[in-house]
Amino acid sequence: MTTLTINGKQHDLALPEDTPLLWALRDELGMTGTKFGCGMALCGACTVHLDGEAIRSCVTPVSAAAGKRITTIEAVGEDKVGLALQHAWQEHGVPQCGYCQAGQIMSATALLHKTPAPNDKQIREAMSGNICRCGTYTRIHAAIKQAATSINAKGAAK
Repeated sequence: MTTLTINGKQHDLALPEDTPLLWALRDELGMTGTKFGCGMALCGACTVHLDGEAIRSCVTPVSAAAGKRITTIEAVGEDKVGLALQHAWQEHGVPQCGYCQAGQIMSATALLHKTPAPNDKQIREAMSGNICRCGTYTRIHAAIKQAATSINAKGAAK
């Protein structure tokens, strides 16, 4: 039995220890916001947070996630950074097919938590592992910049 804490709730799962976290999320818990893309940690569609770090759930065994905080796209909007990014994504019309967007937002959220005012190079580096087949990289970059500005302006207003 593996106990996972996902979006603040504990889940006891009877799975082999080497089961990828992605399959626990999607198949066992019905959390389908996290997508399967390549299965080799190359595309970023399966990105979730493990103790605040962006990780690829397709290659992370459930045993490595036990005892840690897992955050998925289903809960990222409960966080001011994730919510700001979701709004910026909409304003910039980022999604086309939408398949990669959960992973993109999860990577961007981890970036803005670590680096609240990232420069262009930092954004490119943080997002380099996330592939968008529709090619919306310019809009993704602009949305991240807008979210960072918005968050920092609200923080200064407090």
